[in-house]
Amino acid sequence: MSDIALAKGEKFLEDNAKKDGVTVTASGLQYKVITEGTGKSPSATDTVLVHYEGTLIDGKVFDSSYKRGEPIEFPLNRVIAGWTEGVQLMKEGAKYRLYLPSKLAYGPRGAGRDIGPNEALIFDVELLKVR
Repeated sequence: MSDIALAKGEKFLEDNAKKDGVTVTASGLQYKVITEGTGKSPSATDTVLVHYEGTLIDGKVFDSSYKRGEPIEFPLNRVIAGWTEGVQLMKEGAKYRLYLPSKLAYGPRGAGRDIGPNEALIFDVELLKVR
């Protein structure tokens, strides 16, 4: 199953990279700016306050701070690599869609019940505050 997920994720990201507005970084992270921010940009060691929604490439939502009704705060260097890299590209007030290859997400171990091994993930992230 993990080999199939890896292949599906790679194919999805290959096709996604060709879409208008999608930028690909050297690490393989892809992102699309939904709303530009005007505030401060975080460094990897900053703590950030964000709202987010995470989905699998098939559109299934696996986590959402919006649904919980409150944003989440965390040190940026204590999360998956795709978040550490992607959120540093943002400024306060920005909303980006991050497309993460599995190597920048949870890799071969997956996470919980909903994220299988080697799954590519999509996150809509709104950077509310850099602390």
